Amino acid sequence: MWSYNPESHYRPGTSLVGFKVEASDGHIGKVDEATEEVGSAYIVVDTGPWIFGKHVMLPAGTVVRVDVKEEKINVNLTKDQIKDSPEYDKDKHRGDSAYRDQLGQYYGRGHI
Repeated sequence: MWSYNPESHYRPGTSLVGFKVEASDGHIGKVDEATEEVGSAYIVVDTGPWIFGKHVMLPAGTVVRVDVKEEKINVNLTKDQIKDSPEYDKDKHRGDSAYRDQLGQYYGRGHI
């Protein structure tokens, strides 16, 4: 769940910040932050006005395609799955293993 799928065309070292993020049913925001740490990679999406500026952390395993030319990322989640996910607060949650466990439980319940 916390690693990029080889079929996603993600290349290590690629900066994803600013890329548009598309859920399976439409646009959800832009990448605000991304990591590629082995076994703990994720993207943080700023949903903007769509859900009133909420930030969400998506495990790298939710990324199904990275299009560097179009600067777009497709994820295998719906807008509702993302909207209902635990909110991310970088001041509280960056490096917080309990938060990551909570995300693992949320996304592990058949969400991905």
